[in-house]
Amino acid sequence: MTTLGIDVGASGIKGALVSLEKGQLSGERYRVPTPHPATPTAMAEAFAEIVRFFDYKGPVGCGFPSIVKNGIACSAANIDSSWIGTDVRAVFGDACKCPVFVTNDADAAGVAEMRFGRGRNEQGLVLLITIGTGLGSALFYNGVLIPNTELGHVLWKNGKAAEQWCSSGARSRLKISRKEWADRFNEYLLHLELLFSPDLFILGGGESKLFEQFKDQLHTTARIVPAKLLNNAGIIGAASFAFENQ
Repeated sequence: MTTLGIDVGASGIKGALVSLEKGQLSGERYRVPTPHPATPTAMAEAFAEIVRFFDYKGPVGCGFPSIVKNGIACSAANIDSSWIGTDVRAVFGDACKCPVFVTNDADAAGVAEMRFGRGRNEQGLVLLITIGTGLGSALFYNGVLIPNTELGHVLWKNGKAAEQWCSSGARSRLKISRKEWADRFNEYLLHLELLFSPDLFILGGGESKLFEQFKDQLHTTARIVPAKLLNNAGIIGAASFAFENQ
C-alpha cells in the first residue's frame, strides 16, 4: 500500500508516493516551485497540481512550514502571513478533492528519520535540525515527539531569529562561504546543546547531503550525524502522518 506525502517548503513543494512498509519512496518525486507570494490560494493550486500528477485518490499527508495545531496554521515565518489562523486541511483538501492530514514540516521529517532512518532505536534526547531556507527542528525523548518546537526561531544575533543567521537561506542571502556558514551553524548547535543537552543531533534538509564538506567544523558533546533519508524525510513523514491519522 502506498500513501502520498507532500512536503511544503518555502522554495519548493514536492511530493511522492511512499511505501510505509519500507519507509521509502515508491517512485519518482514531483516538485513545483512555491508561489510568491505564498498565499493560501496560490499554494493550494500548487498542492493540487502534485496530487493530479500522481492521479491519486486517498489520504494525503502534508508537512507544512508552520506551527500546526489540529490542522490550523499558527505561524508563518517563510510563507504569507495570511496563513495564520487558516485551516490548512480545508484549503488543501478542497483544492485536491482528497482528505489532507497536516503536521509541522520538521516534525514530519523527524518522525520519518526516527522510524526509518538514523534515529531508529535511539533513546534519550534526539534533536533533528532541518537546514534549508530556514531552520526547522524536531525534538524526541525516548522516541516520543514533542511537537512544534520551532527552534530555528530562537532569538540570536541582534535579536533576530537564528535561521536568519545560519540557515542555507542566510548563507545564500549574505553570500558567505560554506566554511563561514559552518562556523556559524556550529555556534548555533552549541547553544542548543546548552539549552537541551541532547544525546544526538540529526541534520536533515537540503544541506545535509553536503555533510561531508563541513562535518569537521562541527564540535559538540552530543553526536552529530546526517539524516539517512536526506531531503525525502519530509515526504515520508507526511505520508506516515496521513496513514496513522486517517
